[in-house]
Amino acid sequence: MARKSGPKGPIAAQNRKARHDYFIDEVFEAGIMLTGTEVKSLRAGRASIAESYAAPDGNDLFLINAHIPEYASASPRFNHEPKRKRRLLLHRREIAKLMGAVQREGMTLVPLMLYFNDRGMVKVELGLARGKHTHDKRESIKTRDWERQKSRLMREKG
Repeated sequence: MARKSGPKGPIAAQNRKARHDYFIDEVFEAGIMLTGTEVKSLRAGRASIAESYAAPDGNDLFLINAHIPEYASASPRFNHEPKRKRRLLLHRREIAKLMGAVQREGMTLVPLMLYFNDRGMVKVELGLARGKHTHDKRESIKTRDWERQKSRLMREKG
C-alpha cells in the first residue's frame, strides 16, 4: 500500500469531512502520547479520526473517539485499547486559549490530520472550528464548483 505524504510528512490518518462540516478558524499542531503498538499501527496506515474530537479534562486536552486498531503482530497482553482517550501535548498557554474558545465561544476542536513529522514523531493537526449550517455547506459547494468551472474555461481559452 502506497503511503500518502503531505507537506508535513507521511500522513497516518486524515479527516476529510471536517472542512466540509466546519469553518476552520485556526490550526494548531499538537503532540500526542501513544504506546508503541499504537505507533506501529499508525505506520501501517490503519487509523480513523473521522468521528473524533478534542476536549478538555482538568488541565489537559484529550483526543477522544479516535480509532487506532490493535497491532496484529503484538501479543494481546501488550496491545492497546483501540478507542481510548489520548493526551494531547501543547504549551499551557495554547491549552488555556483553546479551552477558553471551547467553553466561552462554543467552538469545537476537530482533528484534521495525524501525521509523522521529519523526526518520526506523531503529530495531530487540530482545527479550532465553528459548525456549518446546511445553507453554508451548499454555498461552499457552489463556490468550489464555480472555481473548478472557471479554471476549466481559462485553460480552454488561454
